Amino acid sequence: MPIVQLHKFLTATVDRKSRSHTIFWLIISLTFATIYGILGIKQAFSGEYMVQDDARQHVFWMMRFVDPELFPNDFIANYFQSIAPAGYSTLYKLAATIGIYPIVFHKILPLFLALIATYYCFGIALEMLPVPMTGFIASLLLNQHMWMTDDLASGTPRAFTYPIFLAFLYYLLQRSLLPCLVAIALIGLFYPPYALVAAGILVLRLLGCENGRLCWSRDRQNYLFCSTGLGVIFAVMLPYALDKSEFGPTYTAAEAKQMGVFAADGRNAFFRPNFKDYWLTGRGSGIFPKSLFTPVTHCVALLFPLILFLRSAFPLANQIQSKIWLLLQLMLSSLAMFFAAHATIFKLYQPGRYTAYSLRFVIVFISAIGLTLIIDGVGHWASQTETKFKLKNLVALITTATIAVAVILYPCFVADFPSVGYVEGKMPTLYKFFQQQPKDILIASIAGEADNLPTFSQRSVLVAKEYAVPYQKGYFSRYLQRINDLIRAQYTTDRAILQNFINKYGIDFWMLDRNALTFQYVEDYGWIDDFDSTPEAMLSLKQGKIPALAPAMTSCAVFQNEIVVVLDASCIVKLGGN
Repeated sequence: MPIVQLHKFLTATVDRKSRSHTIFWLIISLTFATIYGILGIKQAFSGEYMVQDDARQHVFWMMRFVDPELFPNDFIANYFQSIAPAGYSTLYKLAATIGIYPIVFHKILPLFLALIATYYCFGIALEMLPVPMTGFIASLLLNQHMWMTDDLASGTPRAFTYPIFLAFLYYLLQRSLLPCLVAIALIGLFYPPYALVAAGILVLRLLGCENGRLCWSRDRQNYLFCSTGLGVIFAVMLPYALDKSEFGPTYTAAEAKQMGVFAADGRNAFFRPNFKDYWLTGRGSGIFPKSLFTPVTHCVALLFPLILFLRSAFPLANQIQSKIWLLLQLMLSSLAMFFAAHATIFKLYQPGRYTAYSLRFVIVFISAIGLTLIIDGVGHWASQTETKFKLKNLVALITTATIAVAVILYPCFVADFPSVGYVEGKMPTLYKFFQQQPKDILIASIAGEADNLPTFSQRSVLVAKEYAVPYQKGYFSRYLQRINDLIRAQYTTDRAILQNFINKYGIDFWMLDRNALTFQYVEDYGWIDDFDSTPEAMLSLKQGKIPALAPAMTSCAVFQNEIVVVLDASCIVKLGGN
């Protein structure tokens, strides 16, 4: 295909081509989204015990929808159920009603969320630059990002940010009031933090610019969208504001700064001493997510200001619509919420959540527009010559082909694509053992494998590393009491303390790593470093004292493999009484 025809085909605007041209690029976009989604599903079902890492927190308790007798009086399950947004839990409940188990639903859901996000991403790109290829590039970059990070695949509330918030932006640009209000309501029902970002955008659209000065917008529709949108946001957010959960309130900044879990080396590191780490790149506290330029083709966004400065060499830049200013409004709103979240530490959850997705959306659209302008620029430059097969034509073809390979084939150069954080349970016999026990059992363990038991065995654990969420005092203070009591009982030499612990919490089984009662184990097991009872346990072991639990490792074992040993708690109590 001569460079002139190729240039026209790739950079044709919506005005210059039939509707079929746009549909062609949209179908290709949805095709790639489907392929990536199928690869993700294939990975999710590659083993009998597979689950996305974060889904172990947010999905396990939903087995209550299938069997209400599961997790009775389980305060961990109760906590995660209490913080689940209404729309999110309702959707999973509906799926369970028609026979789709939550653990299965969270694996197939991302494909459909990705397809919806792809459609709206494609539409938004066309609103900003009416070139169908731009929509394709934007949706492709978005899909590659979604399947190289763990948000979408988790099937947790934040996975819904991509399709629902993009729907809000699309209908806002389209000036479609009712669909826009529906999208706003869904944001509040599935991922409430971004309802506040949406509110900020609606307010910012009341501002305009005339003769280089800020002024109130003269567009009455902006006021209609703002007033009705804020009304919807108020309605869906009011239940969260009025909620008097038993697990509240959140820790204050002063309290959090005294907690090791939030220190720079803690499990939920937040308060970092370095300015750059704290405000810019720190997970949870910083503006910029580490995955911002994932995939690396997103770096093209950094060239966008230069492209605009040299816009005479990129004729298609004149086709950029004023609607692109929505990206600036998105960032300003997100930054406002970012600083508000910092000012109210944890009351609005992690500050970084408010900029992470917004920045990713901005980068996706700016990168797609930038790549389109580059392709148009080299094509326009080469088409100025009438003679075929000149050097210009070759340069233009090589440039276009390089961009195509970099964008389309990028996943081929990524190891284990999609890379979305699935975790495989390695102890099927252990999970089946606990599944055969009564539904109301409680398992005590600090072993890493305890993270998997609620998901794969549907049985309650006293504590587990995966559920050490330290933001709400009513939850984490009880969690700390449990973990400290457990560590103290596991390493005490006093049989009475061990027996009292089992009776106090109603422990039925105790699971230990085979070397759990050694000093080396406690010293190397970084997770328990933050807890008050750990130094006492280390001192006792260092002095050569033998924990009271040690004799039960052989006489009370009811299950064991090469890694863990499961003890019958009633046997431990009887053993302690002898």
